[in-house]
Amino acid sequence: MASTLLVIQIILALMIVVVVLLQKSSSIGLGAYSGSNESVFGQKGAGGFLTKVTFTLALAFVINTLALGYAYNSEKKGSVVDSVNVEQNAPAAPAVPQGNENSIPQAPAE
Repeated sequence: MASTLLVIQIILALMIVVVVLLQKSSSIGLGAYSGSNESVFGQKGAGGFLTKVTFTLALAFVINTLALGYAYNSEKKGSVVDSVNVEQNAPAAPAVPQGNENSIPQAPAE
């Protein structure tokens, strides 16, 4: 299920990018390359239509993001830290040298 939602997420992201670039802005965007925009969407142009499509796609993107997060969290019941075995991965403590008391250096006397 999570992989299906991920594919839908990618498709929604690409659609949002295309719709936003088609909208009129100060630099006109990709709308300049489709000269028939005004004739297809009416005399006012595609401003209102593309705004509604952008809002709908953005809402679907947010809902899909929440569903995707829920799907990933429901699949993972535990943490990665829970699966680590501490006893096997713990470094060995360094060995303390065994010797008699005479081998220990003494502090100089005053």
